[in-house]
Amino acid sequence: MFDLIPFGRNERNLFNYLDNVERSFWDGSISNMAQFRCDVQDEGDSYLLEAELPGFEREDIGIDLDGTTLVITARHSSESGEKDKDGNYLRRERKFGSFSRSFDVSGVDTEHISAAYKNGVLELTLPKQAARVPQARRIEIAGE
Repeated sequence: MFDLIPFGRNERNLFNYLDNVERSFWDGSISNMAQFRCDVQDEGDSYLLEAELPGFEREDIGIDLDGTTLVITARHSSESGEKDKDGNYLRRERKFGSFSRSFDVSGVDTEHISAAYKNGVLELTLPKQAARVPQARRIEIAGE
């Protein structure tokens, strides 16, 4: 019953006000900064993973494999500044951002993963493990 408060009145709550201040400061994009967008397609004998990483250089992107976990990391850093004639800064700004996504690659032939990066899109080809067909064999019975 208390949740049925008209929209405008709920804004008078101090915590909601502070949340709105933070949202307006970050222009509502703080949640988008934590990750980058990825698509995974089943190509039959492999999976195609496409990660959108616009503005990154190839050297800024890392792909690590730890067992059955694939981790894609991208890092941005830049620095700009303006100095007066005496070499004192009038304005100096720095930016740094680090983004990371993890994927379970069990069922993938990790020895043959390939990657390409062009036009801001990282493409990973993840070949599926070949299905193992049990070989016919005779099982001996142990005993005396």
